[in-house]
Amino acid sequence: MNRLRALTDQGQAIWLDYIRRDLLENGELESLIEEDGVTGVTSNPAIFEKAIGSSDLYDSEIQAALDAEPDISTEKLYERLAIRDIQLAADLLAPVFESTRGADGFVSFEVSPHLARDTDGTLAEARRFWREVDRPNLMIKVPATIEGIPAIETLLAEGVHVNITLMFSLAHYEAVAQAYLRGVTRASKPGNAASVASFFVSRVDSLIDAKLADCAGKRAEALTGRIAIANSKMAYARYLEIFHGAAFADLRAAGARPQRVLWASTSTKNPAYRDVVYVEELIGPETVNTVPPKTLDEFRDHGEVAPTLAGGLEGVRSELATLAELGIDLNAATEQLQEEGLEKFSVPFDRLLETLEAKTTTLAGAAAGTSAGTSE
Repeated sequence: MNRLRALTDQGQAIWLDYIRRDLLENGELESLIEEDGVTGVTSNPAIFEKAIGSSDLYDSEIQAALDAEPDISTEKLYERLAIRDIQLAADLLAPVFESTRGADGFVSFEVSPHLARDTDGTLAEARRFWREVDRPNLMIKVPATIEGIPAIETLLAEGVHVNITLMFSLAHYEAVAQAYLRGVTRASKPGNAASVASFFVSRVDSLIDAKLADCAGKRAEALTGRIAIANSKMAYARYLEIFHGAAFADLRAAGARPQRVLWASTSTKNPAYRDVVYVEELIGPETVNTVPPKTLDEFRDHGEVAPTLAGGLEGVRSELATLAELGIDLNAATEQLQEEGLEKFSVPFDRLLETLEAKTTTLAGAAAGTSAGTSE
């Protein structure tokens, strides 16, 4: 039995949280799609920083771009490289998109993290990426900031698929779900809208566990490693209320699809925890789990497949109540995590541009030296 494919029987899609040129050109992604049932790809600035900045896979393309346009900006060069990766991934996922009639088979590309507090800037860049990538199975990633919410609504109304990212709390989820409802209501063809709400998981435990460590007693110890799952289950319960209730009934009748919850940041950060805990504990219908290659391999090897997501809400509410009684403010913690998340994407984005600028200088110098040697 392929454990990854067994997740499909539970109604859950698995997306790969990784992209790199060799993955797209050597048949590896095709194999993951065909053999493991992977149905999507996500990317972010940190992933592109590792892919482009830490390899020579893109050097020939960088050189060709410099030859054709010596004054190209570093940011424009990055976009050209990244968009090509996104297009290749989208083409490989096109059969999934077509066979599911637009319900799956997406590849996600993020607007600049420096636009997270800029509604108009987010809209302009998202529209530009939508045009330049020119693939129907593209999803534009927009963070669930206060400024991002109106951009999300507008993009959905315009028919742009959106992956809403950096969600850590029920308040974040509520704002995103309501933006989806408003956006799809405004869309000329509600049935064409596609969106996922990316709810981050493991980082919640990383922060809350540190706070629990400062609390003495068995109650705090019992909550260690439990709050991220509890928080996620509450978000899924709210998803069921919204998208299987009256709020979505008319849109569903008009052909609109629910906005699936996507579990993000599902690699295990604490080595004391089971390496696939954030996959195993969040298995349920109409959801997506996006995992990095290591977690994908680990789940394929020894993951346990069972419907774990729904139910058990009484225990979940009890855990969250105990957390509050211990003086730990989950809402404040999740707001902190969103701010930190913006920085975690901004720093590698800036580092990528610095690395790329240094690489273009080196390649330009090498080309100049070769040219000088030839002329002699």
